[in-house]
Amino acid sequence: MIAASLMRRRSRILVALLAIVVGATVLSGLVTIYVDVPRQMGAEFRNYGANMIFLPAGGDQPYTTQTVSEALAMIGEERLVGAAPYRYEIMQIHEQPIETAGTDMAGAMRTSPYWYVNGSWPDESGEMLAGREIAELLALSVGDTVTMVYKSEEDTADARGVVESPEMEMTVTGIMESGGSEEGYVYISMEDMVALCGQEGRLDVTELSVSGERDALIRLSEEIAAAQPGIAPRLVKRVTESEATVLTKLQALVLLVTSVVLILTMICVATTMTAVVTERRREIGLRKALGASDKGVAAEFMGEGFILGAAGGLIGVVLGFLFAQAVSMQVFSASITFQLWLVPLTVFASVLVTGLASFWPVKSASKVDAALVLKGE
Repeated sequence: MIAASLMRRRSRILVALLAIVVGATVLSGLVTIYVDVPRQMGAEFRNYGANMIFLPAGGDQPYTTQTVSEALAMIGEERLVGAAPYRYEIMQIHEQPIETAGTDMAGAMRTSPYWYVNGSWPDESGEMLAGREIAELLALSVGDTVTMVYKSEEDTADARGVVESPEMEMTVTGIMESGGSEEGYVYISMEDMVALCGQEGRLDVTELSVSGERDALIRLSEEIAAAQPGIAPRLVKRVTESEATVLTKLQALVLLVTSVVLILTMICVATTMTAVVTERRREIGLRKALGASDKGVAAEFMGEGFILGAAGGLIGVVLGFLFAQAVSMQVFSASITFQLWLVPLTVFASVLVTGLASFWPVKSASKVDAALVLKGE
């Protein structure tokens, strides 16, 4: 009976089904974006630099490569995008004092993807990356070779009165531009820094790019501080706060749009079901005259609504994923994964919305007076 009723009123039913499909598509698509957008947005914000740094806590607690490695192990490979330890020393190039940073080049590439390098990153001993300001100061170009000399306060003169300082021939492989203070440094590998200056294991700061929301990063920094007293983790607020603000506003917008679309879907379904009930008043009256109960009449109409809701929900899941995939590719240039739990959620929400929209029309159908609608028949 329900199937026959739906087929007899295909035009109106298709309108209601279309409204449900649109609502289910928006619900499924926006919920997929809502769930996946923190990961996508986090990946985008990683392009703006590190979101956490490790500083020495001071006191007698050590801050070395060993303690930093132990702290990084607490973060885990699945959350750690990159880590770049830095050690700063004054070197002499062309007899001029130059701020020099020793680092892990692979880690610096991951934590500072916004650096523009004209040339290539150093990947061997004896190679260096020059900031734009230093390159202009010393008239350096890619491929130039310079002598880097380290003069410490402990340097002593030999019997001839000559001070012997460690030095190394360095080749400029790239000129770095960042638009910030980083352009005022020369970057060499940590191995070359140790070879020139000694004191293996010494660090000044470590920059990290960690995947996670602000609250999760705060808890992680507190755990690291408790487990490693020599390390003082700090969040880079210009990155974490901006990410949290954008995510909060975006998620609020997603919820608002989803709510509005579902309300409009309910209105459309309710209007369609009301028109169907009006058209079938004589049919309802005849059935009640033949002994049909109010519950039976209501059950038939609700059955129609539930079938429409389930069908629209299933179609909406597929279209919603395609919608979310298109948005993700256009905005983030990355694909998303299909969430299986969205299938029952979308179907349930569609059936619920359809049921609520059908409640008042069905209630009016059960109140049809057979004597009045059949008068004169």
